Amino acid sequence: MKAEDEKIRALQDQLASVLAGKDDVIRQLLITLLAGGHLLIEDVPGVGKTTLAHALANSLQSDFGRIQFTADLLPADIVGVEIFDPAKQQFVFHPGAVFNHIVLADEINRATPKAQSALLEAMAEGQVTIERQTRQLPQPFFVIATQNPREHMGTFPLPESQLDRFFMRISIGYPDSEAERKVLLDEAGQGRLSGLQPVAGWDDIMAARQAIAELNVSDLLLDYLLKLLQESRNGEWLKQGISPRAGHDLINAARVQAWLAGQSYVTAADIQTVWLPCLAHRVVAVGDSSEALTALLESVAVPA
Repeated sequence: MKAEDEKIRALQDQLASVLAGKDDVIRQLLITLLAGGHLLIEDVPGVGKTTLAHALANSLQSDFGRIQFTADLLPADIVGVEIFDPAKQQFVFHPGAVFNHIVLADEINRATPKAQSALLEAMAEGQVTIERQTRQLPQPFFVIATQNPREHMGTFPLPESQLDRFFMRISIGYPDSEAERKVLLDEAGQGRLSGLQPVAGWDDIMAARQAIAELNVSDLLLDYLLKLLQESRNGEWLKQGISPRAGHDLINAARVQAWLAGQSYVTAADIQTVWLPCLAHRVVAVGDSSEALTALLESVAVPA
C-alpha cells in the first residue's frame, strides 16, 4: 500500500470513530475532498453535521474557519473588509473566514441571498474581490456547508446557481442504536473531538489526487455516461437536465470512488454509486429529483 493510501485510510478510520455507523457519509465526504469539490450537508439539527466538519479539520493538518450564517450576516463577514488604520494612515485588509484551507459554512440557508452569494466566487474560482482588488484564497480550498430542511423557520433556499457549485449534497440521518449508545457515552460524536490528532496533511491529499487522476476510464464507460447525460436532456425524465459541469464532476467522483475501493479502473457501478449525491441537487424534475434520476439510471443499459 502506498503512503497516500495509508494516510487516507487512517483519515477515514479516525472520522469513523467520531461519526459512528456512518461509513457512507464519510466516504462521500472523502470523495468530495479528493475530487477538489465542495460539500453540502442537508439534515435536521443535531445529527453531527458540524461535528463532522470539525473532525475533518482536527484530523487533517490544516487551518480551519467557521462562519455561522444568520439573517444579519454581511458579505464582509465572510470574505473580509478593509479598515482604515490611523497609525499607518492607510487601509488595512482584515481577512474573513474564507481565508482558510477548510471552511465550515454553518446553516448556510439561514442567511440572505446577498450573504450566500459572497461564497460563490470563492467556491467557483478560489478567489474573492474586495474593493476592486482580487485576492487569492489558500489552496487547496474546501467548503463544507450545512443547511436545515427548507420547511424550517427562517430559511432562504439556495438558488440553483449556488447549488450547482456543490460537488455533492448528502444527508447524515439519525444513528442506529449501537452508534447512538457511543454518542451518549462520549465514545463518539462531539465528545471525541478534543482528543483527535492530525493523521494526514495536504501533501497526502494532493498525492492521492494525482493517483486518482491516473485511473483508467474506458471509451465504453464514457459512452455509457454520455448516453445518461443525453437521456437526461430529452424532457422525459427532467425539466432541467444534467449540465456538462455536473457530468464532469460525476466522472471525477466515480474515479475517487474506484480509488477508495482499491480499483485500478472505473466501472459503471462506480458511476451508479455517486449518481444521486452528485446530481440530485443540480437538476429540476416534475416531482422528486432523486426518483426521476433513479428511473433515468435504470432506463439506460449498462455496457457489457
